[in-house]
Amino acid sequence: MPATCSAARSKASSAVASRRCASRPSASLPPAQGRGLGAALERAFEEEARRRGLAELRTTALWRERALLGFFDRSGFRLAPVHVLDCALAEAELGSPREAAVEPGAQPADPNDYGTPRSADFQPLARDRMELATLSEADLEGVARIDRRHTGRDRHGYLCRTVREALADGVRVSLAARLDGALAGYLMARLDYGDFGRAEPVAVIDTIGVDPLRARQGVGRALLSQLFANLSAIGVERVETAVAPGDLGLMGFFYRAGFRPSERLAFLKQL
Repeated sequence: MPATCSAARSKASSAVASRRCASRPSASLPPAQGRGLGAALERAFEEEARRRGLAELRTTALWRERALLGFFDRSGFRLAPVHVLDCALAEAELGSPREAAVEPGAQPADPNDYGTPRSADFQPLARDRMELATLSEADLEGVARIDRRHTGRDRHGYLCRTVREALADGVRVSLAARLDGALAGYLMARLDYGDFGRAEPVAVIDTIGVDPLRARQGVGRALLSQLFANLSAIGVERVETAVAPGDLGLMGFFYRAGFRPSERLAFLKQL
């Protein structure tokens, strides 16, 4: 399930400081149902999470999966205070041939002035205006710098764990954006290969961060555009994230990118 996506006024803010674990629900085979195996697995999972110092469990489920929702209720989960959003890449403009160019130049007054583009056909896309690459451990200091500018705190240890978790996936989809050689923004995401009620793989955006000094320069849009293009190339069809209800700036950012309310509900359990 998606961790709460964090962002501030410049489409990026602090991530949730407490350590957490994403639980991916699955179903027992019919002959094994009703024997308490799910509850036993849940208890063992919680014990291991506590042993590792985790503070909470988070997961999602389709609102139609009544049996699974009942299991979460009996296990002590409650609705998480976030909105789950998703985006079907086939319908998104970002990362596709339909993506609009950014800030097209003015048309030349003189038709013989070939120094100014005459149409948007060859205008740069958001992702063409900066260096975009796979997020690496070398970007950690830049991630910490951006986080300090948003939060006023040094959370190097937490961010080090977060970055390393993002890099631990077999298929790395997290991204870094650089302008003038410095990290201007980052996007941490992972692939979820399916769970109960969802067989197809999806990408989950955990965190997107933009340097406040690079606000309104298209960094967040460029990161999403490159992510969508990369995911489409490997056959991923859908992207999910979660946003706090009061974060209207981030909500608007994702809506403009093609995200809409998901049919999945988010759940939380404090350990």
